[in-house]
Parts: sequence; C-alpha cells; structure tokens
Amino acid sequence: MSLAKPSNQAALFSVDPKLDLVLERYVDVPCERVWAAWTQAEHLKKWFTPAPWQTIECEIDLRPGGLFRTVMRSPQGQQFPNVGCYLEVVENSRLVWTNAVLPGFRPAPAPQAEHGGFQFTAAVLMEAQGKGTRYTAIAIHGNEATRAQHEAMGFHDGWGKALDQLVDLMK
Repeated sequence: MSLAKPSNQAALFSVDPKLDLVLERYVDVPCERVWAAWTQAEHLKKWFTPAPWQTIECEIDLRPGGLFRTVMRSPQGQQFPNVGCYLEVVENSRLVWTNAVLPGFRPAPAPQAEHGGFQFTAAVLMEAQGKGTRYTAIAIHGNEATRAQHEAMGFHDGWGKALDQLVDLMK
C-alpha cells in the first residue's frame, strides 16, 4: 500500500505489513480541528492517551527537528516520559515524528528495555473529505519484533480509543 500526501504529491512511503501498523478512519471533524488537536499541547493532553491513562505533560516545538515530548501516567500512577523529534510538518495534512531521533536530529540512545520501550516513527496523515477528515495513523517499526510488541501492547485499540477521544474533544 502506498500512501500519498493529499493532492497530487508523490508517495510518502510504502507501508510494509510485516513492519508497520496502520489505523485508518473517516472522522467527522474538519482537518483544521484534527490538526489543532495534534499540534496544540493544551488539546493533546486531553485526548492523546486512552483513558484511564492520562497525558500529564506535553511540549511541542512544531518544526522539523523540533521537540515532541509527552509524559503519560498509568492508572497505577507510573509515569512514562516520551521524547521525540518532528521529521515533517505539513499544516492540516501530515505530521511525522520519531523517538529514534531527539530534537535537533540527534540520534537517541537505545530505549530502556525495563520500560518496554522501543523505537518507531509515526506518521499522521489528514485529508479533507466533505465536512470531515480521512485520518491515517501509521506506526513504522525497524523490525518485526518491535511491530509485534507494539501491536500486543494494544496499538489498534489504544490508538483507536485515543482517536475517539480526539473526535469527542474537537467536535
């Protein structure tokens, strides 16, 4: 499956089902509102982590090489910081970031195994369709083991529930 940027630009990359996880859905929220939910920390903190988990901190430096940092809190009170770097920012269309690279495009150290961490790149694609948005989220992994780990952690349920929360917030 080749995913293209909305309009007539060349394909971003090809999805490899052995390495990548995809959530695609039509949502009844305009692209501009979906974009705002993803790019404004005060919005993102309210929907990004599927309840009963919470996103308790968020920093966004919305530019290639900029910081994308969140801290998630489990229902038991454990905190999970996540630091990444934006790779591509196309307003109301595409947002790509990774935790394999830190802000300023500095390589990240290996993730801490005791935290279940792994490296991946995420792409969120938005395409206006009528009054809503064709929403595609892709988690790109470096190997089949981390893809399987991410899927077993509940990628589809978790990212789907978070998207539902985004829609409820932004309607």
